[in-house]
Amino acid sequence: MSDEKMFLPEAVSDGIFSEIGKEADTLGLPVYVIGGYVRDYLLSDRLNKDIDFVAVGDVLELVERLAAKWHIKKYPVYKNFGTAMLRHGGYILEFVSARKESYARHSRKPKVSPGTLEDDLRRRDFTINTLAIALNKDRFGELINPFNGLQDLQNRIIRTPLDPDITFSDDPLRMMRAVRFATVLDFSIHPQTAEAIRRNAHRLEIVSPERIMDEFNKILLSNRPSKGLRLLYELDLLEKFLPELTALQGVEENEGKTHKDNFYHTLEVVDNIARTDKAGNLWLRWAALLHDIGKPATKRYHPKNGWSFHGHELVGSKMIPSLFRRLHMPLNQHMKYVRKLVKLSSRPVALTEENVTDSAIRRLLMDAGDELEDLLNLCEADITTKNPARKKRYLNNLRQVRQKVKEVEERDRIRNFQPPVSGELIMETFGIPPSKTVGEIKDAIKEAILEGQIRNDFREAYDYMLKLGHQKGLSPVKKND
Repeated sequence: MSDEKMFLPEAVSDGIFSEIGKEADTLGLPVYVIGGYVRDYLLSDRLNKDIDFVAVGDVLELVERLAAKWHIKKYPVYKNFGTAMLRHGGYILEFVSARKESYARHSRKPKVSPGTLEDDLRRRDFTINTLAIALNKDRFGELINPFNGLQDLQNRIIRTPLDPDITFSDDPLRMMRAVRFATVLDFSIHPQTAEAIRRNAHRLEIVSPERIMDEFNKILLSNRPSKGLRLLYELDLLEKFLPELTALQGVEENEGKTHKDNFYHTLEVVDNIARTDKAGNLWLRWAALLHDIGKPATKRYHPKNGWSFHGHELVGSKMIPSLFRRLHMPLNQHMKYVRKLVKLSSRPVALTEENVTDSAIRRLLMDAGDELEDLLNLCEADITTKNPARKKRYLNNLRQVRQKVKEVEERDRIRNFQPPVSGELIMETFGIPPSKTVGEIKDAIKEAILEGQIRNDFREAYDYMLKLGHQKGLSPVKKND
């Protein structure tokens, strides 16, 4: 334990913290602010709006008094676990009674019993989360540091307070959390802790896909996702839930010809997206992560041309629904967005390898729709060559495509293309039922617009429809006056 005094943030210590301490003193109840709030405050002086408190004794009576004081009538209480939550002053305040835990081999749900403050801190995942600050009047601001969490915070180390094998076997999700904290905080995982993760990686199988994805998505949304992705790979965790990604690792050689390591290339692409994605678009990052997963299935060697991965975008896009389903990810517009970007991920690049025609740009605009800008950003992130001249040429080619897209879009209004003439109008005009002929006329109008033969305009499309009908021996139905 430490008697070091902390100068708590004035706005909070003069308000919420001191009020909680006073009510706890009235009840003779030791109370502490713990966990992430203390860690983040000591690390960066950042005020976290989610604050956890632990009381040595029955915390629910303290919560009742605080709720009455703050005029809070309804709030969640979990009597079986001795926990409750209050919202006050823009903060989310979680209260728990100090407890100790024990785990069954095949479950993450612990058996709990009352405990001391040290018991409660001991059950925490990492030493940096075992720090507490006393709020009672006689000890207000005193830092409690029983597991050297302050030193690990200063040294930027992720380490478990107890035997890491026990910590990770009890709750395997903590292995994902170790990687997440190391990534988000830019810390190192202690060697003994890392070795324990490798030994217990198989235990991840008892964790639900939803919980794994919750931690994984936080890694993906970090400033440098590659750190976490590399750690997950090196600690044998990634293959347990994303074998499609680990299958990309490795370089094969044939007759002295090699291909790039597509796993580490993918890590670079995700980092490139993270640098430009200020809004934190999780699904764009997923598209970057999965854009090459079709390569192992399409890898071929040709004596003359070397290695190729023809069609890997289409193969990869077809893998995505089952991947999302297995990971319990949303099978909605997010999955469709990722699938679309993966499927189209080479289209803009292919346009740079030839003279960019208006027709090709129109087709790209039609197929990509509102996702075109994200697609172009993904293509730019996909440029990871270390050859300066080649990189400059690739970037310049993409700039030309962007400019051409802007020109064609302004002129032809082709994005999210819908034919100016509907199938209903075709049937009404010629007095014919639904048929193959209707579809052929619609497709021919679309092709004429995409090829620039007619403008994306109702009058021109209608006149072209009449011409097509005449070629098929159809005449407009005369309408009665």
